[in-house]
Amino acid sequence: MPAARNLCFLASDAPMAKAAQAHLAARYGQHPPHEADVIVALGGDGFMLATLHGTQDLEAPVYGMNRGTIGFLMNEYSEDRLIERLETAEEAVINPLRMTATSVDGRITEALAINEVSLLRAGPQAARLRIWVDGRMRMEELMCDGALVCTPAGSTAYNYSAHGPILPIGADVLALTAMAAFRPRRWRGALLPKSAVVRFDVLDHDKRPVMADADSRSVSNVVSVEIRSDPEIRHRILFDPGHGLEERLIREQFV
Repeated sequence: MPAARNLCFLASDAPMAKAAQAHLAARYGQHPPHEADVIVALGGDGFMLATLHGTQDLEAPVYGMNRGTIGFLMNEYSEDRLIERLETAEEAVINPLRMTATSVDGRITEALAINEVSLLRAGPQAARLRIWVDGRMRMEELMCDGALVCTPAGSTAYNYSAHGPILPIGADVLALTAMAAFRPRRWRGALLPKSAVVRFDVLDHDKRPVMADADSRSVSNVVSVEIRSDPEIRHRILFDPGHGLEERLIREQFV
């Protein structure tokens, strides 16, 4: 990438991240996000997602260094040779998912998700979901604890814990994964083209309430949720050479 002259260091609330921010800013300088060539996020994956959301309107890519508990999207932390690391970094571009959720009271909520949009039961009984893909009903009823649609970048997160597939970062594919499917028994989900528009209708929502979540932005008591990839938004993430997101996704499958 071009020379990284102006850096902006952002940190999570963790004391370790705040201390790293102070040391790095003193050593390399600190610029506002809108003036930065690169934004350096210090924390864990949760803070990385928050940084990507918060800077999505800026041209600067984001380079993460792990000062948190989980760092799949982060690089190893080091204060040395940072400019050289940034100038030789590999770039991955991610398009987020756009969630449009309609609540029982008719309120419509839109949110973006870099990892996944998930629907989860909000009561003691399993959720009853109807699944539409591109306007065509594909499953009349899915009884489950929940379901999600994820991007390749998010396929190693909640999706993987729910036994969903790991997707190559360059694949034009989304994963639709069920959590604890009761009927159809043990149904794991489907692979869909990136251009697909997925809609979940919540059946029997008064007795079996469901919440929707897009990267930790939650909406309660939903009756329908539409999910689609948003190609107009491009998140640029930088990784050290040989440790890019594509390599990590492949490596994760052989652990």
